[in-house]
Amino acid sequence: MNDAERRRVPRIAPLGSPPAIPAAPATLEALRARPRRPGQASFFYLDPHFQCNAVKVLPGEYFVANESLAIVTVLGSCIAACLWDNRMQVGGMNHFMLPDTESSDTSGRYGSYAMELLINEMLKLGARRETMQAKIFGGGQVMHNFTTMNVGERNTDFVKKYLQTERIPLVSEDVLDIYPRKVVYFPATGKAMVKRLAHAHPDSLVAQEAQRGSAAAVARVTAGGSVDLF
Repeated sequence: MNDAERRRVPRIAPLGSPPAIPAAPATLEALRARPRRPGQASFFYLDPHFQCNAVKVLPGEYFVANESLAIVTVLGSCIAACLWDNRMQVGGMNHFMLPDTESSDTSGRYGSYAMELLINEMLKLGARRETMQAKIFGGGQVMHNFTTMNVGERNTDFVKKYLQTERIPLVSEDVLDIYPRKVVYFPATGKAMVKRLAHAHPDSLVAQEAQRGSAAAVARVTAGGSVDLF
């Protein structure tokens, strides 16, 4: 091979296949008719706020897609991890209740299983670990004086350490505090939206009102889409 030929040979092979184009949105009837895997969310509906098809993820469930729809969940002390592959336009969300279990119960209720399940389902749609990024939500102390177990903190610590170990960058988060949260995630674009719901700490309302102006800090624009209040 001469010098001219060497210059034409790429030194780094391209990563995977070309960027994917999001799949066209399916009808509600088509979504409901699809086979359901164990743990996969299956409650599909038309979201009146965003005017698009949506799927609701309940505790212990997950959903992965490469098409235009919304993945929705409501969180207290639980955590939802939203992963996105910006090259393949594949995204997914899980919803787990506790970090792990010492029993033989392996289900999406536990973060150690829920994270692997979410990643593996994304890999089946062409995503790669090295091009994934994450956003996390939840972990709130939503019940007054319920501090003994610190479930929200344990869940938050777990998911952050897990992502660090797996070398999946955490690009946005809205965790801890005292609020339940509604999260809406768009898997084809990586955009996430958060709504903080009424909480069970009425004695904290005055202090929170004083901090209302800082709520916009939750909204972060990143390369993987944005996290916005709605």
